[in-house]
Amino acid sequence: MGEGVVERMRGPRAYAAFIGIGLAAGLLSGLFGVGGGTVIVPLLVLLLSFDQRLGAGTSLAAIVPTATVGVISYAINDSVAWIPALILALGSVVGAQIGTRLLPRISQTVLRWCFVGFLVIVIVSLFLVIPSRGAGLELTWLTVPLLVVLGLCTGVLAGLIGVGGGVIVVPALMLGFGTSDLLAKGTSLLMMIPTAISGTVGNLRNHNVDLLAAGLIGVSACMTTALGAWLATLIDPFLGNILFAVYLVVIAVQMALKAIRGRRPSAA
Repeated sequence: MGEGVVERMRGPRAYAAFIGIGLAAGLLSGLFGVGGGTVIVPLLVLLLSFDQRLGAGTSLAAIVPTATVGVISYAINDSVAWIPALILALGSVVGAQIGTRLLPRISQTVLRWCFVGFLVIVIVSLFLVIPSRGAGLELTWLTVPLLVVLGLCTGVLAGLIGVGGGVIVVPALMLGFGTSDLLAKGTSLLMMIPTAISGTVGNLRNHNVDLLAAGLIGVSACMTTALGAWLATLIDPFLGNILFAVYLVVIAVQMALKAIRGRRPSAA
């Protein structure tokens, strides 16, 4: 059986799948300011029989070039808050270490249901608050510590359940800090780069990265990330909120299904 899995991971079909996954992840990354891991991981697991940990590690490595192209695309339109992104990244890197240490002590099922509840609140809020395209993100005595806390929370969740980045940061910046949707997405992508590099270094040490798959996915994603970022500038903010809400619904359903499956062994 192990050999069959290896065969599915290599060969023309696998390479075509890696490229297809990368193209889809890159488009969503540029459009919504997310890393694309919520697309990459489940597809690697479902289509190519990747182990969950290997899929997550491979996805994180692929996010580095994807997010870099995304940042450049948003920076061209002056839609990146550089210092706030670095503050977020600092908190996120520290939070990820906390999350990985808490992982053995906290029920994954409980965490997943809490995250689903968080997403539901965000989805509802996206229909109530429409971001202004001209809104910025000023650093004050209040926003700086709040950005650190947001980064920490993002990192902790990433370490605990492998989902974070733009899914948390983008709506938090729009709804909590009043930033424009484009600025939130560009800032989120910049925050992901040091966070993803830090996580990838650790995953490489634990042999949880398929470098060939990560390379093919990452290069393919770079081809469509700029397109996604360009489309984001054309879409009306309210329509952008609706599309992002649909994307979050898909993630919430994925997480709910994992939580339900996670309960079955204990129930038995």
